[in-house]
Amino acid sequence: MAPKPKLAASQPPPPPPLEDLFTTLNRHINASAYDNAVKLTDQILAVAPDDEDALRCKVVALIRADRVEDALSTIKSSRKQLDDFHFLKAYCLYRQNKLEEALESLRRQERNDETMLLESQILYRIGKMDACLDIYQKLQNSKIDNMEINYVAALVMAGRSSEVQGMLDSIRVKATSSFELAYNTACSLIATNKYTDAEHLLLSGRRICVDHNLEFLHSIINFPQIGQEVLMEDNLPDDEIEIELSPIAVQLAYVQQILGRRQDAMEAYTDMIKRDMADESSIAVAVNNVVSLKGPKDVSDSLRKLDRLKDKETQGFRLAHGLDLKLSAREKEAIYANRILLLLHANKIEQARELLSALPDIFPESVIPVLLQAAVLVRENKAGRAEEILAQFAGKFPEKSKVVHLARAQVAAAAGHPHIAADSLAKISDIQHMPATVATLVSLKERAGDIDGAAAVLDDATKWWSNAMSEDNKLNIIMQEAASFKLRHGREEDAAQLFEELVKSQGSIEALVGLVTTVARMDVVKAELYEKQLTTLPGLKGIDVDSLERTSGVKQVEGPHVGVPETYEEGKNKTKTKKKRKRKPRYPKGFDPANPGPPPDPERWLPKRERSTYRPKRKDKRAAQVRGSQGAVVREKHDTGASSNNSNPKSNQGASKGAAQNAASEQTKASSKSRKKSRN
Repeated sequence: MAPKPKLAASQPPPPPPLEDLFTTLNRHINASAYDNAVKLTDQILAVAPDDEDALRCKVVALIRADRVEDALSTIKSSRKQLDDFHFLKAYCLYRQNKLEEALESLRRQERNDETMLLESQILYRIGKMDACLDIYQKLQNSKIDNMEINYVAALVMAGRSSEVQGMLDSIRVKATSSFELAYNTACSLIATNKYTDAEHLLLSGRRICVDHNLEFLHSIINFPQIGQEVLMEDNLPDDEIEIELSPIAVQLAYVQQILGRRQDAMEAYTDMIKRDMADESSIAVAVNNVVSLKGPKDVSDSLRKLDRLKDKETQGFRLAHGLDLKLSAREKEAIYANRILLLLHANKIEQARELLSALPDIFPESVIPVLLQAAVLVRENKAGRAEEILAQFAGKFPEKSKVVHLARAQVAAAAGHPHIAADSLAKISDIQHMPATVATLVSLKERAGDIDGAAAVLDDATKWWSNAMSEDNKLNIIMQEAASFKLRHGREEDAAQLFEELVKSQGSIEALVGLVTTVARMDVVKAELYEKQLTTLPGLKGIDVDSLERTSGVKQVEGPHVGVPETYEEGKNKTKTKKKRKRKPRYPKGFDPANPGPPPDPERWLPKRERSTYRPKRKDKRAAQVRGSQGAVVREKHDTGASSNNSNPKSNQGASKGAAQNAASEQTKASSKSRKKSRN
């Protein structure tokens, strides 16, 4: 029989046409099914490996699916480099917080509105606010939706919050036009100390309807935000609504804290932490603010709260990866600084030093690490070393030296180095002539014994305020203090000149009193001339001053603080009679006043029983021991007392009293024993 022919091998079905595949791909993308879209792009690339649209769709779908690492690998392994691959690569690196690499990749891309917007985001995250604001100014005329939100946030972070309202007025946008803009504008009001207005705007922001969040939304805390009314319309659960609105709740609690409602703020923070009804960024801000509110109280509990924010996989204290990406540099810096200060309060110097060693790499351009280093050295009683490193940092970074000089002045003043403290304060030019600075400098130079230097500080401040064209001029305050200082140090002529200038320019009554008092020591005629300008005190018209001076005195008035007045002659005679001739002290034989030795006992003249070192002898308790029953002892004493009673009636009374006392004590002991038995 002939063999049956073998069946032909089954051929795989031909792939569907590319048009159908792209139609399905478009349907997946519109449905936000990005994982399915990635699988479909792989099928398209298997058929057409060089298809640019499929390759671009795959990278974007991977980014949308939060598979940033896979998107970056696809870009690097692709044989064909697309025009916008540098932009997509920069965005992936930005999402991975590799900011410098992202900026370098973005600069290879052709510059347009899209790349400039991403560049501004990277610069914002790095902390280069001036460069970020330059880009926003260039994009101001471009049609980018909600760009003013990022613009306001950058102004606040750059320390230019006072320009926010002017910028909004120039582009004709109201702060309440969106939830995000209301929130960021409220942050600018907080930065300008307008806390009540900020509170009203934050409360208004909760009622604003917001339809979407921007991918690159900026804010002070950088939280995802959705308006409350929209959440209610979407019928979301209450828990999710509370989580989404937690950033504004934290900011409201912060405003309450600043306004003095510390208890309300503490309750809001604590409630958010305990219920855990917030995103991790809100929890981090709430924990940090609770720690700052509590201060050095209950340090152990504060350290445990901060442990909640650390990365569980590292040995030391490092913020969790998610927090490290979401929090701004200023917020992370505050958390690390509070951690080190708590460790110092807990006397954990080694842990504080270990954490401090990592801060210069985390915050390379910040002054906080060097300030914390100085704090650790002061805690170790190394104030001199702290002053040295602060001076080195101030010389290396003069643009950041203001706060460093202030810290060095504080450390030096506390360590008893007034000349170093004064030298540090003198290097801060913009506050040099403020009354508080002038007063501190004068006090420090007085402590250092530099009276001429202190007088020079007052003279410079007087000259500066004389030429200052400001509404809040402090010239009269400076001149008054300068005159008092010179009068205190025996410079009457200079003091009189300052008082006279104050009287002529300001008409100050205090200066006039000081002038009369000062000039009376040098020129009585001139003092009397100015004395006539003093106004009469009310109630003195009915008093005859001349007759009051001629009186010989008044009767003594009873009272602990009232003395007997005397006439001038009587007082003079009395002082003459009381004057005695000074005599040299007579020392015992062999006594050397230069080496007196230990001082004598001040209680040497007191009886021994009255001295503080006296200890009475202990009585022999064995003498009071008795044998037999208590009744027998009482009878013996009674009989003895009776026999002695016949011989001496006075001793009888004493014996009867003693017997009564003994009997009372015996009754007390017996009753106490009976109470103990009744308890058993």
